Amino acid sequence: MIFGKERDPRLIAVRRGGTLEDADHRLLAVWAADCAQHVLHLFEQAQPADDRPRRAIEAARAWSRGEITMTQARAAGGHAMGAARELNGAAREAAFAAGQSAVVAHVAAHELGAAAYAIRAARAAAPACERLEAGRLECQWQRAQLPASIRALVLDDQRLRNEYCWFVFEC
Repeated sequence: MIFGKERDPRLIAVRRGGTLEDADHRLLAVWAADCAQHVLHLFEQAQPADDRPRRAIEAARAWSRGEITMTQARAAGGHAMGAARELNGAAREAAFAAGQSAVVAHVAAHELGAAAYAIRAARAAAPACERLEAGRLECQWQRAQLPASIRALVLDDQRLRNEYCWFVFEC
């Protein structure tokens, strides 16, 4: 579970009573897609014939460009998470990252889910003695990708919800 007890109004769209502007919502989706894309190869190595996670990442990007509806993006995210269910390790975590990236269209706060699962995928792919370092490097890479206009929001969200995200944002 990646949500705390109370939802942050900064991650709720203005039209739903929060303060998140549409442009920043789209940037969150693109950043989440970038996080998932960075580890997608870990899923595709294990399941080369299954394109559901790749389609979810593409859906996140398409939604951010206004090419598909939120409902279509959310459905693609659900399919990607379905691809994860029978797997374990890095492939499972990478598929969950992809699914989370697509559902940012529905709930912006899923941006941390995409990032957290990507960090977990990087950790799971590393040898046991290097897992924490692999996760730290993935977290740092993700932060380097953050657009300036959402950087403070995401970093604060990571601080506030780190405990719900398996403490992966301590990088």
